Amino acid sequence: MKRILLMAFLAAGLLSGCATNRISDAERLDIYRAHASAPVPSFRYFTSLDGWTPLGDAALAVWARPNDVYLLELSGSCPGLDFAPAISVTSQMGTVYARFDKVVVLGSNMATIPCQIREIRPVDIKAIRHAEQDRRELAQPQHQPQPSGGT
Repeated sequence: MKRILLMAFLAAGLLSGCATNRISDAERLDIYRAHASAPVPSFRYFTSLDGWTPLGDAALAVWARPNDVYLLELSGSCPGLDFAPAISVTSQMGTVYARFDKVVVLGSNMATIPCQIREIRPVDIKAIRHAEQDRRELAQPQHQPQPSGGT
Protein backbone atom coordinates (compact mmCIF):
# COMPACT_ATOMS: atom_id res chain seq x y z
CA MET A 1 0.00 0.00 0.00
CA LYS A 2 2.86 2.38 0.86
CA ARG A 3 4.41 1.69 -2.51
CA ILE A 4 1.17 2.64 -4.33
CA LEU A 5 0.96 5.89 -2.35
CA LEU A 6 4.59 6.68 -3.09
CA MET A 7 4.05 6.08 -6.82
CA ALA A 8 0.93 8.29 -6.75
CA PHE A 9 2.87 11.13 -5.10
CA LEU A 10 5.70 10.77 -7.62
CA ALA A 11 3.26 10.82 -10.53
CA ALA A 12 1.54 13.91 -9.11
CA GLY A 13 4.91 15.62 -8.76
CA LEU A 14 5.84 14.84 -12.34
CA LEU A 15 2.50 16.08 -13.63
CA SER A 16 2.76 19.32 -11.67
CA GLY A 17 6.24 19.83 -13.12
CA CYS A 18 4.83 19.45 -16.64
CA ALA A 19 1.98 21.85 -15.90
CA THR A 20 4.41 24.72 -15.27
CA ASN A 21 5.30 24.72 -18.98
CA ARG A 22 1.68 25.33 -19.96
CA ILE A 23 0.68 28.93 -20.55
CA SER A 24 -2.55 29.82 -18.76
CA ASP A 25 -5.42 31.45 -20.64
CA ALA A 26 -4.83 34.70 -18.72
CA GLU A 27 -1.11 34.74 -19.67
CA ARG A 28 -1.92 33.89 -23.28
CA LEU A 29 -4.54 36.69 -23.41
CA ASP A 30 -1.96 39.14 -22.04
CA ILE A 31 0.47 38.07 -24.78
CA TYR A 32 -2.17 38.53 -27.50
CA ARG A 33 -3.16 41.95 -26.14
CA ALA A 34 0.50 43.03 -26.01
CA HIS A 35 0.97 42.14 -29.68
CA ALA A 36 -2.34 43.44 -31.00
CA SER A 37 -2.74 46.59 -33.08
CA ALA A 38 -5.36 49.27 -32.58
CA PRO A 39 -9.00 48.16 -32.88
CA VAL A 40 -10.50 47.89 -36.36
CA PRO A 41 -14.20 47.99 -37.23
CA SER A 42 -14.18 44.68 -39.16
CA PHE A 43 -12.23 41.96 -40.94
CA ARG A 44 -12.91 39.80 -43.98
CA TYR A 45 -12.54 36.08 -44.42
CA PHE A 46 -13.34 33.77 -47.28
CA THR A 47 -15.40 30.57 -46.98
CA SER A 48 -14.39 29.66 -43.40
CA LEU A 49 -12.01 30.55 -40.60
CA ASP A 50 -8.64 28.76 -40.63
CA GLY A 51 -8.66 28.24 -36.87
CA TRP A 52 -9.33 29.71 -33.46
CA THR A 53 -7.94 29.72 -29.94
CA PRO A 54 -9.97 30.44 -26.80
CA LEU A 55 -8.34 32.97 -24.49
CA GLY A 56 -10.55 32.46 -21.45
CA ASP A 57 -14.31 32.90 -21.52
CA ALA A 58 -14.49 36.46 -22.91
CA ALA A 59 -11.87 36.55 -25.70
CA LEU A 60 -10.52 34.44 -28.53
CA ALA A 61 -8.15 34.62 -31.47
CA VAL A 62 -9.40 33.70 -34.93
CA TRP A 63 -7.37 32.95 -38.04
CA ALA A 64 -8.99 34.47 -41.13
CA ARG A 65 -6.03 33.14 -43.16
CA PRO A 66 -2.85 31.39 -41.95
CA ASN A 67 -1.04 34.65 -41.09
CA ASP A 68 -4.10 36.89 -40.71
CA VAL A 69 -5.10 36.66 -37.03
CA TYR A 70 -7.53 38.77 -35.00
CA LEU A 71 -8.12 39.11 -31.27
CA LEU A 72 -11.86 39.20 -30.61
CA GLU A 73 -12.86 40.64 -27.24
CA LEU A 74 -16.46 39.81 -26.36
CA SER A 75 -19.02 41.98 -24.55
CA GLY A 76 -19.05 39.61 -21.59
CA SER A 77 -18.49 36.05 -20.56
CA CYS A 78 -19.35 33.52 -23.27
CA PRO A 79 -20.50 30.27 -21.60
CA GLY A 80 -18.50 27.24 -22.71
CA LEU A 81 -16.05 29.15 -24.92
CA ASP A 82 -12.92 28.10 -23.06
CA PHE A 83 -13.79 24.38 -23.50
CA ALA A 84 -15.77 24.44 -26.76
CA PRO A 85 -14.92 21.88 -29.44
CA ALA A 86 -16.07 24.29 -32.17
CA ILE A 87 -17.38 27.80 -32.75
CA SER A 88 -19.17 29.75 -35.43
CA VAL A 89 -18.78 33.47 -36.16
CA THR A 90 -21.60 35.40 -37.78
CA SER A 91 -20.71 37.67 -40.68
CA GLN A 92 -22.21 39.88 -43.32
CA MET A 93 -21.17 38.50 -46.70
CA GLY A 94 -17.74 37.44 -45.41
CA THR A 95 -17.13 40.51 -43.23
CA VAL A 96 -17.21 40.31 -39.42
CA TYR A 97 -18.12 43.57 -37.66
CA ALA A 98 -17.39 44.60 -34.07
CA ARG A 99 -20.51 45.39 -31.99
CA PHE A 100 -22.71 43.69 -34.59
CA ASP A 101 -21.53 40.12 -35.20
CA LYS A 102 -21.36 37.30 -32.69
CA VAL A 103 -19.45 34.18 -31.69
CA VAL A 104 -21.58 31.06 -31.21
CA VAL A 105 -20.23 28.14 -29.17
CA LEU A 106 -21.01 24.82 -30.89
CA GLY A 107 -20.98 21.23 -29.73
CA SER A 108 -21.75 21.75 -26.06
CA ASN A 109 -24.73 20.42 -24.17
CA MET A 110 -25.66 23.92 -23.06
CA ALA A 111 -28.14 26.18 -24.79
CA THR A 112 -26.45 28.11 -27.58
CA ILE A 113 -26.16 31.78 -26.62
CA PRO A 114 -24.56 34.10 -29.20
CA CYS A 115 -21.79 36.24 -27.67
CA GLN A 116 -21.42 39.73 -29.12
CA ILE A 117 -18.01 40.81 -30.44
CA ARG A 118 -17.09 44.06 -28.64
CA GLU A 119 -13.70 44.69 -30.26
CA ILE A 120 -11.56 43.37 -33.12
CA ARG A 121 -7.77 43.84 -33.11
CA PRO A 122 -5.29 42.46 -35.66
CA VAL A 123 -2.39 40.63 -34.02
CA ASP A 124 1.21 39.97 -35.02
CA ILE A 125 1.18 36.17 -34.96
CA LYS A 126 4.97 35.84 -35.38
CA ALA A 127 5.54 38.04 -32.31
CA ILE A 128 2.98 36.00 -30.37
CA ARG A 129 4.70 32.71 -31.25
CA HIS A 130 8.06 34.14 -30.10
CA ALA A 131 6.54 35.50 -26.86
CA GLU A 132 4.86 32.15 -26.10
CA GLN A 133 8.13 30.29 -26.76
CA ASP A 134 10.02 32.73 -24.49
CA ARG A 135 7.39 32.19 -21.77
CA ARG A 136 7.75 28.40 -22.03
CA GLU A 137 11.55 28.63 -21.87
CA LEU A 138 11.35 30.79 -18.75
CA ALA A 139 9.08 28.20 -17.15
CA GLN A 140 11.56 25.38 -17.85
CA PRO A 141 13.43 24.35 -14.70
CA GLN A 142 17.03 25.45 -15.01
CA HIS A 143 19.53 22.64 -14.46
CA GLN A 144 22.40 23.77 -12.28
CA PRO A 145 25.70 21.95 -12.67
CA GLN A 146 26.35 19.72 -9.70
CA PRO A 147 29.70 20.14 -8.00
CA SER A 148 31.80 17.05 -8.31
CA GLY A 149 32.14 15.26 -5.03
CA GLY A 150 35.60 13.86 -5.83
CA THR A 151 36.37 10.89 -3.61
